[in-house]
Amino acid sequence: MTTMTKPAARSPKKRTTRTVLSPLTAWLTRPLASFHLLLAVFGLLTIFGLVMVLSASSVDSFDKDGSSYSVFSKQVMYCLAGLLVFYAAMRMPVRLMRRYSLILLTICLGLLVAVLTPLGTRLNGAQSWFMVAGVSFQPVEFAKIAFALWGAHVLVTKRGLMTQYRHLLVPVVPAALLMFALVMMQPDLGSTITLFIVLLALLWFAGAPLRLFLVMLLGAVTGGVVLAMVADYRMARLTSFLDPLADPSGNGYQASQALFALADGGLFGRGLGQGWSKWQYLPNVHNDFIFAVIGEELGFVGCAIVLMLFGTTAYVGMRIAFRNTDPFIRLVSATLTTWLVGQAIINVGYVVGLLPTTGLPLPLISSGGSSVVTAMLVFGLLANFARHEPEAIAALRSLGPGRVGKLLRLPTPAPYRPPAKRRPARPTPRSRPGAKSSGAAATRRGSGDTRARGARSGRPGSRAQTRGGHR
Repeated sequence: MTTMTKPAARSPKKRTTRTVLSPLTAWLTRPLASFHLLLAVFGLLTIFGLVMVLSASSVDSFDKDGSSYSVFSKQVMYCLAGLLVFYAAMRMPVRLMRRYSLILLTICLGLLVAVLTPLGTRLNGAQSWFMVAGVSFQPVEFAKIAFALWGAHVLVTKRGLMTQYRHLLVPVVPAALLMFALVMMQPDLGSTITLFIVLLALLWFAGAPLRLFLVMLLGAVTGGVVLAMVADYRMARLTSFLDPLADPSGNGYQASQALFALADGGLFGRGLGQGWSKWQYLPNVHNDFIFAVIGEELGFVGCAIVLMLFGTTAYVGMRIAFRNTDPFIRLVSATLTTWLVGQAIINVGYVVGLLPTTGLPLPLISSGGSSVVTAMLVFGLLANFARHEPEAIAALRSLGPGRVGKLLRLPTPAPYRPPAKRRPARPTPRSRPGAKSSGAAATRRGSGDTRARGARSGRPGSRAQTRGGHR
């Protein structure tokens, strides 16, 4: 007699988790999920950044210009210019990016040289700005994107030779060293660090060996120590990082005030616009240290939302890189994502006291024209690459551009076609001295072929048939 056993009942917790994750998993399997998710994150970061810039800069703007909206209005103008760049990047064909990457890099190198001349403007101790009609911009921000595009183009073109160090490192590493030198002459250590992140990402995702990164990191640490020792203000930043409360009214003032603002926020914060740090207590409150204002006014919850948005950016960027078949798109997407998220990690790290202060803004949230425009350019390129996924191309070609594509009048991307493999030409054997001419050799080969065909066909008069008759 067989006994029937009842199946084990599923726990309500597992059932609830599966119910919540199933619609999300189904949505992520859609062809244009990467594109739509990236647009959502881009919009949330932009709106969140504008709100926090208005809150953090209102006191300083009123004190300097008599209006609480002077910095905010400039930020809105920068965002509008960035949206134009974002839209242009979404429409640009990938082949044009590769074709003009060298020209773009050359222009950026020329601007990095020109900014060191009297044409440049010195702000905050660094001559890294151009002032045009009252608007300032940093050429190094655009040089990072130009270097990523050109470096990816070179490495993809030489991807069959990546096992040889001279093809892996030249000319990408010499060009990077030249840019490092030009940026450090300004001087701007923070931008040099982000350029180094771009170089590391290019080599990492191109498949460089691990021992190369160990050597590069050792050289970077050694160079950082030397640069800190030759400049007093860098050494002061390093000592204030090790113990910010040792000199709370001097070198450690900014770092300690940022920690006080974060501690004052608690879990839910004091409320939007109710923070005290922007009342001249924390320098650069609407730029480099805006994350401290977020923690003070929105608390731990607001900081967690910002970190979650940048974590989603990292996920979507890497998803775009791994779902594409074009090696250039894969390399550029992964590199730009690493740079953007890495810069956010560095900014948050030195605000909370985990890293020394470097002066890098928080992408799309801190105030500043060059930072916002370049961050929007990066998101535009990633959105363009998201529409080049094979599933997305198939859906756009079969079902049409969709609502977003129709609204933005985006062109249908072309599918990736790998370049045709070239067959290596056979080397022509050199004739030895005293050898017969090629015509005689051809005649001899031709007569031999004729005899062989005659032997196979068994025609009368052939040598094989005559031998058979004699035997």
